[in-house]
Amino acid sequence: MNDPVYNFGAGPSMLPTEVMQQVQRDFLNFNNMGVSVIEISHRSKEFEAVLARCDELVREVGNIPANYQLLYTHGGAQMQFAGVPLNLLARKPAHKAVYCETGHFSRLANVEAQRYGNIVIAASGRDSSYDRIPAFTRRMVDDDASYAFITSNNTIYGTQYPSWPDMEDMPLVIDATSDIFSRPVDFSKTGVVFAGLQKNLGPAGTALVIVREDLIGHAMERTPSLLDWAVYAKNHSLANTNSTFNIYVMSLVMQWLKDQGGPAAMAQRNEEKAQALYKVLDGSDFYRGTAQPAYRSRMNVTWVLPSEELTALFLKEALANGLYALKGHKVVGGIRASIYNPVPLAGCRKLAEFMREFERTRG
Repeated sequence: MNDPVYNFGAGPSMLPTEVMQQVQRDFLNFNNMGVSVIEISHRSKEFEAVLARCDELVREVGNIPANYQLLYTHGGAQMQFAGVPLNLLARKPAHKAVYCETGHFSRLANVEAQRYGNIVIAASGRDSSYDRIPAFTRRMVDDDASYAFITSNNTIYGTQYPSWPDMEDMPLVIDATSDIFSRPVDFSKTGVVFAGLQKNLGPAGTALVIVREDLIGHAMERTPSLLDWAVYAKNHSLANTNSTFNIYVMSLVMQWLKDQGGPAAMAQRNEEKAQALYKVLDGSDFYRGTAQPAYRSRMNVTWVLPSEELTALFLKEALANGLYALKGHKVVGGIRASIYNPVPLAGCRKLAEFMREFERTRG
């Protein structure tokens, strides 16, 4: 296309062009087999090679310690809102976990977990409309808790943990769906990190679960087999027919990420992309960013305009200029630019230019 469309959708979101081109080539004839990649058996040696390569790339790119298992689970990240408590609450007699509520999806996670045990909300940003990340430390987590839980990046409100909290001896569970592999992190300081594929890893419907081995095998008796991490670990995530296509695409995304220089290179690029937009917001009396500067996300930039009419006009004219899917979440409205790893810097620069021109002519 001579005039590219930049996709700022929150998910399913943009994939690297190189990945989409490879998918196109493999779609009808995978590995010169004469069949599509979506047709090969999950138990074939060809797919086993895809899965093994995906494992290898995840471990290399993420610097995942050897004592962590990689699971590819059904249902995306929200299925793990139940999977986490079902697998971990029974580790201790109190059946207790401590959550930090920083937005819509962390609230959904703790509400779901309450079905299975005693869930304590130790910190919440609700009173400030989730415009910041509240303090959450080991001292706030009871010793009889089985785990502590955070959502590392909040797609709706545009906030992000500057760094993950140190929970010391308490297993830290992180929903990292919207910022996984977007910056270097120390996975050895966590118990479980999970992420739906649809933002930084691939198509929707599957989740990657990175779990320390000693946290597997504690599932409640009532845990469905396809939510039991031990079942996934024992069967290399193939106890039944998994989403082979999703895993295949994820393997291509991980190869792309490695080729780009990994999370360290992504962090630099994502900072530049985000600052292109935050610079406009900070210099404007027309736009108002919704996140406190100290907790601004490098994945989701959110702001509002003076009126609903101007918001609608902004979205209409942005789309006409090749800037797609900028509408804010229905919970908060406004504008949201999701700038995950695959979104190019050129797209953010074009959006920043459009924002300045729109303010000049409409402000």
